[in-house]
Amino acid sequence: MTFTSLRALHKCIGDDIDDLENLYKERSRSDPLDFPSMDVPRYAKAPRSAHEEATDELNAEPSVVFAIRRIKAACGQLTATVDRPWDALMDAVRASQLSACLRFMEAAHIVEILREAGPNGMHVKDLCRSVKELRPGEKDAPDQENLNPERLGHILRVLATSHWLLEVSPDVFANNRRSSLMDTGKSLEELHVDAMWKYADTNGAAAAVGQVGDYASKVSVYLTEWLLPDTRVGSDSIDAIESTGDIHTKRTSTQIDRMARYLTPFNLAFGTKLGFFQWLELPENRHRLVRFGHAMKGTSQWETKHEFLDAKVTAFPWKELPQGAILVDVGGGVGSTSMAIAQAYSHIHVVVEDREQVVDNAPNAWGPEHQPLLKSGRVTWRSRDFFAKWEPLALKRDPNVFLLRLILHNWQDEDSVKILRRLRAAAGLDTKIIIGDMLLPHACISQDALIAHEHSPLLPNLGVASIQGYLIDVMQRSVP
Repeated sequence: MTFTSLRALHKCIGDDIDDLENLYKERSRSDPLDFPSMDVPRYAKAPRSAHEEATDELNAEPSVVFAIRRIKAACGQLTATVDRPWDALMDAVRASQLSACLRFMEAAHIVEILREAGPNGMHVKDLCRSVKELRPGEKDAPDQENLNPERLGHILRVLATSHWLLEVSPDVFANNRRSSLMDTGKSLEELHVDAMWKYADTNGAAAAVGQVGDYASKVSVYLTEWLLPDTRVGSDSIDAIESTGDIHTKRTSTQIDRMARYLTPFNLAFGTKLGFFQWLELPENRHRLVRFGHAMKGTSQWETKHEFLDAKVTAFPWKELPQGAILVDVGGGVGSTSMAIAQAYSHIHVVVEDREQVVDNAPNAWGPEHQPLLKSGRVTWRSRDFFAKWEPLALKRDPNVFLLRLILHNWQDEDSVKILRRLRAAAGLDTKIIIGDMLLPHACISQDALIAHEHSPLLPNLGVASIQGYLIDVMQRSVP
């Protein structure tokens, strides 16, 4: 009975909103707490009122996070049920255009420009002028004419219609809570002088948008061509890799089979035979490499602070580690997770391991707030290859903990086994290993279901509320 299902989904939404509202009332004191408004920006570098601090703390609690996920799952499933299939299909297949608009907003520094414009927003003509003033190169270059107020207005209206900006009056746009997450806190003067370091000392959200909108979106376009080699028609990048001598030469079945076995969608998209990290470390990709480290810092947005710091959630007793305990953050990039642990537990020493090029840039990701940890030597970096023999630490002690956060999902099972065997060989008698990664439950009732109740109207894996993990999974399988 469809109406029965719709009513059940409607009830799920109402019940969880009731739970959120009751929790907010319980935590309220003289100043009642309210759920943050989507229309009001919350800039990371702006001072926080006591009220804002309280709501931020409350929204990070696991019970609140899970209630929000249930609301999102029920809303998504209700929409999927009532929406016309054609409308839903076109929304889904055109999602890449929204991604392109978000990437443009980040690359053009729209969020920073609108932050300085204030809550009344900025007219698209003035906004276009500001965007051009921040671009490097000749101001009268022919390509500068590609951007004009009319084209910019159409892009920004897509974002406003998708609730990523506010159109406060015709052709006047302002930030909202969602867009303000991408604010780097940099002044327009700083961006004009050196946009290369835009992402330093930020929450990583802007870097993540730039990264996903750049290579991830491009790689996804080639998924079909890789899985179905017969669809590879007229692709210059593929022909350049194979060097047939004539881009119009018809490929034999043997050539198609060879491409299917030795290339990935990433290789097809960027015309390279290199693996992802080797390609990322090319001199011409220096900006991408720097951005990648900061984007990894942004992935901490998926977690509440309780997930790695609260022993009740992780079941790991950080407080019980001995004085001077060593945490090795394997493949930790700039060290976003382990830095938080070092801040919370002063008796823990952190060593972050990653590739040499990542390690060289990592300290620059952290601002003044974290400098005491770096200067004291409690957080350090060292370069290491996952698959090479593990060299003893300069501290001359065995690690107490190995942390692999969002690492193993990048590798095939046999490679993951090699990584773990290297760590096992380096472990002391009491060394522990923590693996933090996304689990992908089936979309049906199963032992790994997030919603185990068979009478729940929700998909057992929470549907659209869990979609990020599944999208990342497809993406990782598209990169060498």
